[in-house]
Amino acid sequence: MELRFDREKNRQERLAFVRRHALWVREVPNEVWSREQADLIDAFFENAQNFALSRSDYLRMHRARRGRPEPVHG
Repeated sequence: MELRFDREKNRQERLAFVRRHALWVREVPNEVWSREQADLIDAFFENAQNFALSRSDYLRMHRARRGRPEPVHG
């Protein structure tokens, strides 16, 4: 079974999501969406404390996956 990634379908889904969200932001009072956005960002920061990788480990893994060399410090 071969799984194929349909880039155009993915692009259309992302655009539809952005349009829905933009419409929601325009229709909902600023206080509501602003509070929800703050709650989401707070949840990201809280969850980051539980992440098993350090920032440097994550960046090293990300660079390796993309085939980029480690930066030279010093």
